[in-house]
Amino acid sequence: MNISKKASEISSFLVMDVLEQANQMAAAGENVIHLEVGEPDFETPACIRDAACRALSTGQTHYTHSQGVPELREAICAHYKRTYGVSIEPDQVIVTAGSSPALLMAFMLLCDAGDEIILTDPYYACYVNFARSLDIIPTLIRTGRSDGFQLNPEKVKAAINERSRAILINSPANPTGICLDDDHLRELSSLSLPIISDEIYHGLVYEGEQHSILEYTDQAIVINGFSKAWAMTGWRLGWAIFPKELIRSAQKINQNLMICAPAPAQWAGIAALEEAGADARKMHEIFAERRRVTVAALKAEGLNVELEPNGAFYVLVNVSHLCNDSLKLAFDILRNTGVGVTPGVDFGPGAEGYIRISYANSTENIVEGVKRVGAYLRSLT
Repeated sequence: MNISKKASEISSFLVMDVLEQANQMAAAGENVIHLEVGEPDFETPACIRDAACRALSTGQTHYTHSQGVPELREAICAHYKRTYGVSIEPDQVIVTAGSSPALLMAFMLLCDAGDEIILTDPYYACYVNFARSLDIIPTLIRTGRSDGFQLNPEKVKAAINERSRAILINSPANPTGICLDDDHLRELSSLSLPIISDEIYHGLVYEGEQHSILEYTDQAIVINGFSKAWAMTGWRLGWAIFPKELIRSAQKINQNLMICAPAPAQWAGIAALEEAGADARKMHEIFAERRRVTVAALKAEGLNVELEPNGAFYVLVNVSHLCNDSLKLAFDILRNTGVGVTPGVDFGPGAEGYIRISYANSTENIVEGVKRVGAYLRSLT
């Protein structure tokens, strides 16, 4: 069979390559520690699982409204009012099968082939592949230690041209764990382009306040979901919030590509928002402690943490003094220490020379894993 050019050229999601190799090693009996994958290690809270069981037992197994069951959309609106003081209406919300389809929908909605989306470098690995699969050009704005990995509004303004269609932000960010501050969000919102705001790590901010872009502008598409803060990665449940003038077009895209999100998962999502607050706060407290432990362990091993993260569950470590091939280094670390880490190059050229450590694991595993990685990296010098 002929394989399309797009399918041939798309890059793999490198963290998944590392994870799959690590799982093979574990299956062969090796002692493997996962510091690569961005997935909470907690079980989904019981009240959420119970809600899904009730939905199954009462026959909630059919197609739902293409925007999602009204009760879940209402619960999402209540969440935004309670958390951010922002008023949105249920008909602005589309419930999706995870946040990734919501991002793809936003790209399709705003851009034609040859148009441009402005985003940071480093960036979440799949953004660029989503854009290129639709013949959209990603315009990268380099960030780093000198600017606190904050997207500089002046640089964005200078990059805007007649083909620019949107600014994509991610706060808290993957892979840096950095939150955009109030000033940057306000200035970005004042530019001439709509904003696509990936807020999937909201609920996992440990210092300062978390802000939704909707606090600053209504000319934005917000992407969020249940995977991270509620430990629901396998449920594949997310949402997108659109300006009213875009909602019908977005709905048509969702009808064609996904029809609707899984019905039992949607009823579980209602329980997450209305009943699982204590569970989410407990997981947040544990992640906050793991963050402290991870940063302290990395520094104790002499590893270069340029900026301490204030959200998500990742730390970037600069290893550029050792090599300029983070992919090779990540697999060398895995083979020699049994610890999975993510190569920085997975997140764009701006993250080459780094590795990403995830602290979505127990404190014991984090301490042992960082100790192994530190000893191995010292051996290379």
